[in-house]
Amino acid sequence: MTISPLPTVTLPEEPPGATVEVRDLRMSYGTTPVLRGVDLTVGAGEVVALLGPNGAGKTTTIEILEGFRAPSAGHVRVLGVEPITGDEVWRADLGVVLQSWRDHGRWRVRELLAHLAGFYVPYSTPQRPRPWPVDDLLDRVGLADKANRQILTLSGGQRRRLDVAIGLVGRPRVLFLDEPTAGFDPQARRDFHDLIRSLADSDVSILLTTHDLDEADKLADRVLVLAGGRIVADGSPDDLRRSVSTTAEVRWARDGTTHVHSTDDPVTYLRGVFGAPGGPFTDLEVRRASLEEAYLTLVHRVETGADVDHAEARRLLSAVPTPTEETS
Repeated sequence: MTISPLPTVTLPEEPPGATVEVRDLRMSYGTTPVLRGVDLTVGAGEVVALLGPNGAGKTTTIEILEGFRAPSAGHVRVLGVEPITGDEVWRADLGVVLQSWRDHGRWRVRELLAHLAGFYVPYSTPQRPRPWPVDDLLDRVGLADKANRQILTLSGGQRRRLDVAIGLVGRPRVLFLDEPTAGFDPQARRDFHDLIRSLADSDVSILLTTHDLDEADKLADRVLVLAGGRIVADGSPDDLRRSVSTTAEVRWARDGTTHVHSTDDPVTYLRGVFGAPGGPFTDLEVRRASLEEAYLTLVHRVETGADVDHAEARRLLSAVPTPTEETS
C-alpha cells in the first residue's frame, strides 16, 4: 500500500503544567443540566480513572475533552488548547480508544495500522518520534501473530487489542481510554496494565473510564467520582477507601478457632494478638473497604443526600451540591 506524502507542519512548543485542566465545566442538553461545575486536572504521566453511574456525564465530559462536543460553559484546556478549537497539530497529540468503532473488516491488521500510522509522520519531532513502529506496537499489544489476519476474523478480545494499538500508534501525549479491556482474558489484561504503566512512566497522561473497579484500583494514581453533575471525590484509591471507613476487619485462625474483630488500629490490635499465648496461626487477614464498596457508598450518599460520617469523606465530598441546589 502506498501512502501519499503529507505536507510538513510547524509544531508548537509543548505547554507546561497540567496536561488536562478543567474548571467549572457545565453542560446542558436543552433545559436538562448534565454537568453542573466539574473541576479536574490530570498531570503529565498521571493515570486518572473517571468513575460514575450510568448517566452521570462521563461520556459527555470525555467528548468535551476530546474536542468532539462544545461545553455550555467553563474553562477547559487540554495541552494548553481549548479542545473544541483544536487543530490537527493538537489532535495528533491525542490518543482515543473508544468502546467500539466500525471499520472495514476486510483490512488486514498490519495493513490498517500502517495506513493510520502514515498520518502521524508530519508531526514527528526529535523529542517524540512518530509514528510508533507498527511491528513493535503489534508485539506490545499481543497481535504480532495476527498481523496478516483480516479484522473480521479477530475475536472480541483481539479486536479490542487492535483498538488499543490504533489509539497508541501516534505516540500520544494524552490518552483517553473508554472501557479498554472489555473482552480481554486475564493474561491480556495483565499485559495491558503493564503497557499502561510503561506509558505513564514516559509522561503520557491517561484518563480512563471504566466500570471495572478492580482495574481502576490497580491502574489509577487518582480516582475521580462523577455524580450529581460534579466531581464528588478526588483522591487515590486508598483515600477513597479511608473516606468511607477507617475500620479494618481482622480475621485470624488459631488452635482450630477462627476469630473476627473490627478495629480502627489493626497494627496495635495485632501486636496484642501476636503476644497472647497459643499455638501457631493458621490464617490471618486484614481487610478494609474495597474501592468498589467505597465507590458505591459515596455515590449512594450523593444520590440520597445522606450525611457523611467521616471527616475525610466530608473533605472529598465538599463539592456535592445540597438538595436545594440540586433541585433548583
